[in-house]
Amino acid sequence: MIVLQTERLRLRHMTPGDAAFMLGLLNDPAWHRFIGDRGIRTVEGAREYILNGPMAMVARHGFGFHVVELKEGGCPLGVCGLAKRDFLDDVDIGYAFLPQYGGQGYALEAAQGVLAHARALGLKRLVATVVPENAASIRLLEKLGLRFERSFQAPDSTRALQLFALALA
Repeated sequence: MIVLQTERLRLRHMTPGDAAFMLGLLNDPAWHRFIGDRGIRTVEGAREYILNGPMAMVARHGFGFHVVELKEGGCPLGVCGLAKRDFLDDVDIGYAFLPQYGGQGYALEAAQGVLAHARALGLKRLVATVVPENAASIRLLEKLGLRFERSFQAPDSTRALQLFALALA
């Protein structure tokens, strides 16, 4: 199901059929460096990740992470969407793209669409978490209007994170 469209992109619900694509994304070195190694090494593991992560989030909250694909041809580029994390009071925007699609404005375009979607959902505030060394992601968050609020450590991690936030209402 298509959630939203932008000029060049279509964001749609993730399905178990996206397992091979997600396996590649979950094992991209940038994902490991900036998001974390989820330990998923098989297509079946990626299928379980989709069922228990993005699809469960959509079922529970009505939003989640979506596959970002080109309108023309349907090639999957990455993921972008919203998450409600147990350790955050607010809904979190996130994104990750395969390296060959970096530097072409796709992440910004997809995130702008998700930001508009968050407003349409009636969310009052949006946050994002990022590791301090992910300068590209921080620049993107600032382009979206999110501003640094504080540093913290997620309860399930030893990594320091930065929290960025934006009032939507």
